[in-house]
Amino acid sequence: MRDAFAQEIENLASQHKQIVLLSGDIGNHMFDSFKNKFSNRFYNVGVAESNMTGLASGLALSGLKPFTYTITAFNTVRCLEQIRVDIAFQNLPVVIVGVGGGLSYANLNATHHSLEDIAVTRVLPNMTVICPGDPMEVRAALRSFMSFKGPIYMRLGKKGEPNVHSKIPDFTIGKAINIRSGSDACILSCGVLLSNATEASDYLQKDGVSTAVYSFHTVKPLDVPVLKKVFENYKFVFTLEEHGLAGGFGSAISEWLTDTEHLNQVGKLTRIGTPDEFIYGSVDQELSREHFAINTTNIHKKILSTINS
Repeated sequence: MRDAFAQEIENLASQHKQIVLLSGDIGNHMFDSFKNKFSNRFYNVGVAESNMTGLASGLALSGLKPFTYTITAFNTVRCLEQIRVDIAFQNLPVVIVGVGGGLSYANLNATHHSLEDIAVTRVLPNMTVICPGDPMEVRAALRSFMSFKGPIYMRLGKKGEPNVHSKIPDFTIGKAINIRSGSDACILSCGVLLSNATEASDYLQKDGVSTAVYSFHTVKPLDVPVLKKVFENYKFVFTLEEHGLAGGFGSAISEWLTDTEHLNQVGKLTRIGTPDEFIYGSVDQELSREHFAINTTNIHKKILSTINS
């Protein structure tokens, strides 16, 4: 995903002179081409994420389109006050890009884990929260941002995420993408687990369970028309995210269900994500997913056992 971001932001900067890229001392070689082409529009702010956020707000007030880019944990919870006051409160067109969301940097221990970032950003007024499901959605999302006027938080994986889409999809903020159709159950996938959702759907098909899959790349605002259709037509609905169950994408769906009147709901919601606990020790992303039961094998087992219970 980060390579797709670097390539697409460079392409867009050629077309939009208001783009400015700020880095929190990360991705220096990855952005070499960007720096060579647009040397006056790239700033390595160093390990000073709060300052980077304040600088971005000033650039936005000057009529520019700033993107801040660094590791997710450092670009959200570390500088949450500045995001809240400098960007969200003033409703500025700053794009906050967190790379390595979820457990992407799991081997670097808890300082680099990001299992709360969706929760803390989606509660901020004016903030839009975007979690692309694959590199193609990253490119599509960035293109859609150019005409968007408010603040955005975009959560990326790290590297190696497979393409689920064969080409760059039609992308509208707040509109989920139907990946595949099904009749028995529906998976609403948020972010980097999209390929796991499709793989689990393949396994379920072999079990005789026809499963629809949607990419809910936008956590805020939610795609309400799709949600209504899903919960009125599927007996089993599952949310999937590499994020804490408390406050994440599944929580947002739960809140919407609680607050929605006149819904002819037939679907039971089951949330799949990380529990309310830290993971200790230095293990890679796949082992961390296995620990939290959010790898493909465990997703498949969870859905099948829920349907058969």
